[in-house]
Amino acid sequence: MSSETGGTDRQERQPVLIDFALQGGGSHGAFTWGVLDRLLEEPWLKLEGVSGTSAGAMNAAVLVDGYTAGGAEGARKALDSYWRHVAEAATFSPFKRTPLDRMLGRWSLDNSPMFLFSDMMTRMFSPYQLNPANNNALAPILDEEIDFDRLRSSPIKIFITATNVRTGRPRVFRNADMKPEVLMASACLPTLFQAVEIDGESYWDGGYSGNPTLAPLVNELVSDDTILIPINPIERPGTPTTPQEIFNRLNEVSFNAVTIKELHMMALLRQNAPDHGEGAEWARMRVHVVRNPVMTKLGYSSKLNAELDFLTMLRDEGRKSAEVFLTEHADDIGRRSSLDIDQLIAEMT
Repeated sequence: MSSETGGTDRQERQPVLIDFALQGGGSHGAFTWGVLDRLLEEPWLKLEGVSGTSAGAMNAAVLVDGYTAGGAEGARKALDSYWRHVAEAATFSPFKRTPLDRMLGRWSLDNSPMFLFSDMMTRMFSPYQLNPANNNALAPILDEEIDFDRLRSSPIKIFITATNVRTGRPRVFRNADMKPEVLMASACLPTLFQAVEIDGESYWDGGYSGNPTLAPLVNELVSDDTILIPINPIERPGTPTTPQEIFNRLNEVSFNAVTIKELHMMALLRQNAPDHGEGAEWARMRVHVVRNPVMTKLGYSSKLNAELDFLTMLRDEGRKSAEVFLTEHADDIGRRSSLDIDQLIAEMT
């Protein structure tokens, strides 16, 4: 690595084929923007595929479309344009921090009168009553920011998860399925939006059934290195006591549960899979996680905060976390898993 990382220069490394797994989390997805922005600066990291859910689905689609059009630099520009467009669209959003929160540097909307009123209304009325026209601010942004024809034909594989309302099971949409409705389905929180209909079935947020889905990355790609970028903290210190804290922690636990179980399953398969033949892909898999310390300082309501200052703060934190990840684990990529698989199994047995 370079002097920045304490070994041979990373720029001289042979290319390593990788894939990304991107969690969802509303505006907190801007953290992932920052992580991707930094990792895309590494020319030796070659992208084969991306799995994403909810905000992770938006990042995945924008990333793949931009990468297909202009390589890593094209992906960086596309992500920057998308998140700035999100902030611009939220300029007149009623969900704003109070003057006191701004003065104290708090990003939460917990004290926002409109957020509190909206939160109360979603517990009394459904989006079919509150939003009968089914308006979704994401629709025009996706149409403007993503070339879906290019996305469908991209050599980079994309896997987007949404939850089938009828069956409760995940559906993984692939390149050929890509259209705005797929991304909106993956990010469809049922208390805020009407279910999205695709092929005669209704879909809700993919976070309930796969956040993100990992199996296609192992089963359908050549890459043996998956870089997971989480949004929802797995551990949060202390016991929540206020209604906001309890709801926030329940949200985190439920949106992490499927991913944790899938990692556990993958770890068990990896331990028991043969070196050759059926199941060998599990033995070869290597998982890496970009740690996300900033999220333990943020609550649920800030996932609806789309102010540019907040989004760029999260982007900068994402870049910092990616830099730490590269410093500590760049040498592991292509060689060994930096996630302790044995420890993961021990913690869940």
